[in-house]
Amino acid sequence: MRHYGRFDWVKSRIGFVALLIILFWAKSMMAYAMDLHLFSGSSFIQILTIIINPFPIPLLLIGLAFYFRKTKYFYPVALIMYFINTLLLYLNVIYYREFSDFMSVSTMLGYNKVNQGLGASGLALANFHDIFFWFDFVIIIGLMLMRKFNFDAGAVTKFMSFTFTTLGCFLFMVTLTLGEIDRPQLIGRQFDSNYFVKYLGIDAFTISDGMRLRSINKERSTAKKTDVEKVLDYIDQHNLNDVTKYQGVAKGKNVFVIHLESFQQFGLGMQINGQEVTPFLNSLYNSDSTIAFDNFFNQVGQGKTSDAENMLETGTFGLSSGSLFASHGSDQTFQAMPAILHQSEGYSSAVFHGNNASFWNRNNVYKNMGYQYFFDASYYDTSGDKAMGYGLKDKLLFNDSIKYLERLQQPFYAKYITVTNHFPYTLDDNDKDPNFQTTSTTSDIVNGYFETNHYLDQSVREFYQYLDKSGLAQNSVVVLYGDHYGISNSENKALAPVLNKNPDEWTDWDDQQLQRVPFMINIPNWHGGGINHTYGGEIDVMPTLLRILDVDNPNQYVNVGQNLLDDKRNQIVAFRNNNWITPKYSRVGSNIYDNQGQVIEKLTKQQQAEVDKIQDEVNQQLNVSDAINQKDLLRFYTPKHFTPINAQKYNYANGLGKLDNLSVSLGNKATDLFTKNNKHSTQDLYETDAPEKNEPKSDTSRIQQQNPDGIDKHDGGSDTPNP
Repeated sequence: MRHYGRFDWVKSRIGFVALLIILFWAKSMMAYAMDLHLFSGSSFIQILTIIINPFPIPLLLIGLAFYFRKTKYFYPVALIMYFINTLLLYLNVIYYREFSDFMSVSTMLGYNKVNQGLGASGLALANFHDIFFWFDFVIIIGLMLMRKFNFDAGAVTKFMSFTFTTLGCFLFMVTLTLGEIDRPQLIGRQFDSNYFVKYLGIDAFTISDGMRLRSINKERSTAKKTDVEKVLDYIDQHNLNDVTKYQGVAKGKNVFVIHLESFQQFGLGMQINGQEVTPFLNSLYNSDSTIAFDNFFNQVGQGKTSDAENMLETGTFGLSSGSLFASHGSDQTFQAMPAILHQSEGYSSAVFHGNNASFWNRNNVYKNMGYQYFFDASYYDTSGDKAMGYGLKDKLLFNDSIKYLERLQQPFYAKYITVTNHFPYTLDDNDKDPNFQTTSTTSDIVNGYFETNHYLDQSVREFYQYLDKSGLAQNSVVVLYGDHYGISNSENKALAPVLNKNPDEWTDWDDQQLQRVPFMINIPNWHGGGINHTYGGEIDVMPTLLRILDVDNPNQYVNVGQNLLDDKRNQIVAFRNNNWITPKYSRVGSNIYDNQGQVIEKLTKQQQAEVDKIQDEVNQQLNVSDAINQKDLLRFYTPKHFTPINAQKYNYANGLGKLDNLSVSLGNKATDLFTKNNKHSTQDLYETDAPEKNEPKSDTSRIQQQNPDGIDKHDGGSDTPNP
């Protein structure tokens, strides 16, 4: 009778492949826990997918060996596929230790120089436990060479080959489904490589990134000189060159751009239980120091917040699918507001944001836009209850940013991205205003939304109080805008009664009307403002700001918007899905509505001609924007006196040290607030009622703090100012 040892199962072909897959899973778990820190701050679903995702692609790749019946092919194919998986995992581990990001296909192929010096420093980046990535190869190959390993000559059935392939596909669908449940449009939007790897694994990330790169390269390879000429012809005809009464009203002033996360226009002026939801924002909106707009629409696509940022900075739309920041932003040519203001008007620039730098690929995009400094979550204490799921709470962000803000050379262009008013609109109890009672609808989303609106309003009020006390308000213009809708269409019927609407009569037209978001240009101590009723959107912000700041020759900068303050603007608001709205008509899907929300069942010839003309203009505007971005056409066009950005010269680590060094080098010419205040901090002028302000730093955090530039061995510790 034959005796079977406990390891005899490895001697079969199925056992050998199973062993390789189990070994790869163990290596992945080691890397995920000890090097990539994927388990840190992960939800239950994320932990589940992290545990499962090392299986699907290796099952498919290593399982290919089953399709080779001969022994001399089966074992080499299995080992080669196992080696490729292990090598890819280890390369990402080494790369992550250096750059806190995953290795893209373009990096592997040498298209980017972000990996410069990685090979030379690879040995220094190695850790003792790295031996376990390769030790099994030594054992397996050693046993084979010493003929201590018995090769199974018996081929498996076609059914078994198919079983491994099917199991790999099934497990991939499980992780993809769980990922889509936890992060809708995970693949389409690709807002963060960290999340992608948490859900689908490094193999899937690499495959997806390779497909993305191929698509981008294919698009860009079709670019011709005539494409640029067509864009410039359109811009010349579309842009408005009139000098309005607002020309230069904010020339030379500091610019604050305050991004009001998920804030919709209906929140302004709203009262709930006899109390204003946003009393301070209401006062700004109605002030004669503010140019406010009541028919301003968000125009984002799947890129959501990143699309809004792109429109404000570049005057071009996001992509028809996915996020421009995530898919193209790492090596896209931008001619964006921070670079234009720096080169034309001598502005410095910075972004203040309490989330991870890699979210929406901002750490790469901002460099290509010419942002000199990016103070992300790694610059703040986000421990304990100081942060929510999407970053540092707003009151703390404004308060904790002062030590960096006061070191910026004036004039500056400073963007604040708030996050507390973010889906699912939850607040810790101690952050809620006990004097504010929200709605009591059937939707927790709607009820929570007004509480976070109220919190956001208080945050902005505290920041304004600091601007007044510090004197910054006297020489600043503050731009406030809502980036996109907060309440999704699925919740609008629960919202309807709050807006005095009948939920049973709610239509697609009502959904479109709720795409209005606030846009305000507040200029303290100036009194020429008011509420403007023109129809416009986020695509129009850049040309508007260029003119109120009186930037020299603004018409040379490529954008597809129109000055909101020019009476000759066409007032056509294009949406990313080809729908549109004007003062007279709007299109939602196949329906054309009048401005009272009634479907026009049959258009007259005149109406049809008007609608066709509007649709043609919408299509052309979107097509021109897509040509600019998808083909990266701005690499072929440089405005006069504009120098293209070299992103390799920017590093966002040690921002305070860089600012200090710059101030010292400027000496008496330094214009930062800290120097102007006799080198005394203005932090004490900031007052906040944030309950977490004085809480000591703890070892727990709701978000992961990591600046991808912080461990860059080439510049991470440098105090040299960015260009």
